Amino acid sequence: MKLTGSYKIPTDKQTVWNALNDPEILQKCIPGCEEFKKNSDTSFTATATNKIGPFNASFTGDVELQDLDPPNSYKLVGQGNSPVGFASGEAKVTLSEDAGFTVLTYDVEANVGGKIAQVGGRLIDMTAKKMADIFFGKFSETISPEKESSEQSLEAKSDKKGINKKLIYAVSAIVMIGAIILAFL
Repeated sequence: MKLTGSYKIPTDKQTVWNALNDPEILQKCIPGCEEFKKNSDTSFTATATNKIGPFNASFTGDVELQDLDPPNSYKLVGQGNSPVGFASGEAKVTLSEDAGFTVLTYDVEANVGGKIAQVGGRLIDMTAKKMADIFFGKFSETISPEKESSEQSLEAKSDKKGINKKLIYAVSAIVMIGAIILAFL
């Protein structure tokens, strides 16, 4: 299976690069992500549960970052397993700047096997695309400078009123980067 796409994120390239390497941000943005841990500077393990066709699949996956060219690009190589199947593949992620935005482009090649493969390539492709859209929507919202400004403003208003509130990022996205790579699968 091949999947390509690009997203415009309203912030600078270095901020996007840093966020793509931050386990806390990734866990918040990966749909159904229950755990995302950094094993080393280039290795992650993630667990995510998502519905794919008739299956509610819980994947545990490992991802390794390769061919690093900070803050321009890297390759993610990963594999994940579930009681309903497995997924393995790689994704090339490239960042470029365009008029104050960062354009994130990805190119994924993945293999899916087991019961989950029986739902058909078209359904898997649609699910992967939907999860990628959810991930990048939440990712963009989470790291957007406009969001930070409005949150800081809300936080300041809360402090003035003596209300001790935690602002919650809208988050939880990809059955792939372990789970990000899994989301594209």
